[in-house]
Amino acid sequence: MQTGPKDLAQVRLDNALALFDEFVRLTARHADAATLRGLERRFAERVQIQPSYWSQIKGRSRQIGERLARQFEHLCHKPGGWLDQPHGSASQAASRGTVQDADANSPQDDDERFIVGLVLSYYRRHPQRARTRLLDLLGEVLTAPPASAPARAGPAAASRAHSADEAHELWLRSQTGVAPLKRRD
Repeated sequence: MQTGPKDLAQVRLDNALALFDEFVRLTARHADAATLRGLERRFAERVQIQPSYWSQIKGRSRQIGERLARQFEHLCHKPGGWLDQPHGSASQAASRGTVQDADANSPQDDDERFIVGLVLSYYRRHPQRARTRLLDLLGEVLTAPPASAPARAGPAAASRAHSADEAHELWLRSQTGVAPLKRRD
């Protein structure tokens, strides 16, 4: 089955985003604010392109050509032609009736797509402010509970609130040694 130029461009974009997701998962297993801030730039460095070019690819103002597709594959240790083949996108999984095979990080319904759209709009208008605010909002989720904390069972709401306070305190302490991003001029 032959795919047209628009289909191939979409498949390459989907696969490039999958490579970025894989890079994020491998890099940010124990994410802190400093780790999360530089992932876009570090991924662009890994595939040997400028961060602004990667941003244009993600924003769909640039497409991944033949040479760049092979470069991505080589530098991400994928076989030749990998970027040109669909690899279980959410739309394919839904069409096969296997939603569990879909990427867990992609929006699953209209509400999730709406929220993701809002966050992207905010980020595109105010990237620096959005990074800071989103990292603050997600701080409790991104920090692991202290290893010394025993697992608590039962409906102890007070102990959960206490552990949430501990997690928030840990998040605030982790931010103290992080230098702010340099502004682009």
